[in-house]
Amino acid sequence: MTPLITAEPSAKSKAHTKPFVPDFAYFEPGALEYPKGIEIMNWVKSQGIPFKMTTSHNRITGLPGDTELQQYKNAKRTLVVGVRKTLTFDQSKPSAEYAIPISTGCMGHCHYCYLQTTLGAKPYIRVYVNTVDIITAAKKYIDERIPEITRFEAACTSDPVGLEHITGSLTELINFMAGEEYGRLRFVTKFHHVDPFLNLKHAGHTRIRFSINADYVIRQFEPATSSFEERIEAAGKIAKAGYPLGFIIAPIIWYDGWEQGYADLLHQLAQAMPAEPVKDLTFEMIQHRFTKTAKATIEKRYPKTKLEMDMEKRKKKWGRYGQYKYVYPDEQQIALREFITERIFEHFPYAKIDYFT
Repeated sequence: MTPLITAEPSAKSKAHTKPFVPDFAYFEPGALEYPKGIEIMNWVKSQGIPFKMTTSHNRITGLPGDTELQQYKNAKRTLVVGVRKTLTFDQSKPSAEYAIPISTGCMGHCHYCYLQTTLGAKPYIRVYVNTVDIITAAKKYIDERIPEITRFEAACTSDPVGLEHITGSLTELINFMAGEEYGRLRFVTKFHHVDPFLNLKHAGHTRIRFSINADYVIRQFEPATSSFEERIEAAGKIAKAGYPLGFIIAPIIWYDGWEQGYADLLHQLAQAMPAEPVKDLTFEMIQHRFTKTAKATIEKRYPKTKLEMDMEKRKKKWGRYGQYKYVYPDEQQIALREFITERIFEHFPYAKIDYFT
């Protein structure tokens, strides 16, 4: 296929994306029995953030707002600090064997995000202070599978990079995994705040991945996240720090001009990477999908969204949680997969594509 003529990176980008500072915070009393809980409380006070105590991080009531939409937006600006009581980890296929739970919820406003439905009426951001307990549980999972490698995904229900300046939890996990011969950590982010990780002795046991997309998708559907330029600059830092690096192109969206959009994406990504080929570079590709429940929720929370969710144009696929997902028809799936795969190997012939789903 003849490559499209690609645009040069835009000189104009979004304003610098500042680290997340919540408007309000809640603390479980038990959270203050842990050093991390006390540290977060001190940070909240230093920022002048109003806070209350709560009986459970799973039950936050009385969020401000006259409408459900206002309450949703305020919830996304609310930090809840608690103790993770459930230490049985969920599976996390195809990314990893298990999800490691250090936080739940995200400050980003990506219209398409599956957290719209999986978090239901609890879109506030929860962080867990008993990371020693969580790491102890992870160690048991690793030991049970020896000599197999056990991978843990830290970003299944959150974007923990956007919370690292508050929690330090990813730093703890990276340090722990560095000493585990059979343990590996993975996480993906739309934020560029990676400086805390650059000087850690990670032993190559943590793969840091960045979620990237065509400019149209980022501009239309990913408010309150770092810009493409910020993410790519951060990816360059991670590569230079010797971490295994990856990119997730997700959700891949069929729109007018998608070929040019995704060709530009891969071209600009190649321009931004270090001159020497990045070792052990991976790509993951996930097409856009939605459920009936997600469609209703998204249209309520983002009433002006341009996200296409026409069930008549989609193919039904039975989902893990007992609902049909609506994905692109086979012809469109094949076109998306083949075109983007060709562009990846055109610019990154040494890369590995983990999956297209």
